[in-house]
Amino acid sequence: MDWLIPAVGMIGAGLLAGFAGGVFGIGGGFIVVPALLIMLPLLGGDHSQYAHIAVATSAATIIVTSIRSTLSHHKRGSVDFEVLKSWAPWIVLGDGVGVVLASHVDGTVLKMIFATGVFAMSMVFLLPQLSKLVLSDHMPGGALRVGISGGLGAFSALLGIGGGTIAIMVMTMCGRPIHKAVGTASGIGTLIAVPATIGFMIVGFREQGLPWGSVGFVNMPAAVAIASMSILTAPLGVAAAHSLPPSVLKRVFGIYLVVIAIVMFRSALKA
Repeated sequence: MDWLIPAVGMIGAGLLAGFAGGVFGIGGGFIVVPALLIMLPLLGGDHSQYAHIAVATSAATIIVTSIRSTLSHHKRGSVDFEVLKSWAPWIVLGDGVGVVLASHVDGTVLKMIFATGVFAMSMVFLLPQLSKLVLSDHMPGGALRVGISGGLGAFSALLGIGGGTIAIMVMTMCGRPIHKAVGTASGIGTLIAVPATIGFMIVGFREQGLPWGSVGFVNMPAAVAIASMSILTAPLGVAAAHSLPPSVLKRVFGIYLVVIAIVMFRSALKA
C-alpha cells in the first residue's frame, strides 16, 4: 500500500494541472512541480535529485496537457498559429540551453529560481498598471523575437513549466486579447515540453539514486498518472476561461501564481 498515497496525490495533481492548463494556457507545471516535490519522498531515491526529477517529469506531463488544451482552444478560434510557427525554432534552441543549465544547478537553488520567477510573473497580472500595459500593436520580430522566444524556452525548461505565463505576458503587452494569448500559450507549451523531456531523459540517464520507473530524470509512472488525468480536465478549464471576463481571468491567474511562489519558497527554505 506504499504506492497508494503518491498515486492519489498524482491523480489529484493531474486533474488540477489539466484544469489550470485549460484556464490559463499553461502546461500545469506550476501545479505538478510542487506536487511532485511532496510525493517523490514516498517513492524513494536520493532526495538531492527530487527537484530535477520534479522539473523533468513535469515537462513530460505538459506534452499531453498542452496538446489537449491547444486543441480545445483551437475549436474556439483562439490559437495564433503564425506566432507558434515563427517562435518554434528559437524556443527549441532555448530549451536545450535550459536543460543543460538545470542539470548543473543544485536542487535547492532550482526551487528558489522557480519561486522567484513565479512571483515576479504574478505582479504583471496583479498590478493594474502592468496588467493593462500595452507596448505595441504587433508581435516582436527580428532579434527581439529571437531573444524573447529563446529565453522563454530556456527559462521554461529550467523550471519544468510550459512557458504560458511569459507568452501571455508578451502577447497581451502587444495588444493581443487575453483569450487569444491563453490559447496560443497552450501551443507554446507543446513546443517547449517535447524537446525538454527528451533532453532531461538524456542528461539524467546515468544518474544514480533515481526513483523506480525513471528514464533519466523523468519518472514515467508519475508522468503517466498525471498526464492521463489532465486529459480529462483540460477542456473544462478551456470552457471556464472563455466564460470569464478578461480582467477577472488576469486577476485569478496572478493570485494563483503568488500562492505557488509561496509554496515553493517554503519548500526551498526547508531543504
